[in-house]
Amino acid sequence: MNWLDAQGVDYEVLDVIADDAAYHEMVKLSDQELAPVIDVDGRILADFGPDQLAAFWEKLEHEEA
Repeated sequence: MNWLDAQGVDYEVLDVIADDAAYHEMVKLSDQELAPVIDVDGRILADFGPDQLAAFWEKLEHEEA
């Protein structure tokens, strides 16, 4: 979330521990039980750190160009 905040990206946080529906959605999207998971227009990145998120985001930006 810190990386997204630093980039000025709006996002929604779903608490997959407290919300069973959010947990099941995460598993459905990512085919795994590990968090975090991000869904950007149907493109999924799961179980990642800041470096992987930055690379994922850069790839998305190049696809849009």
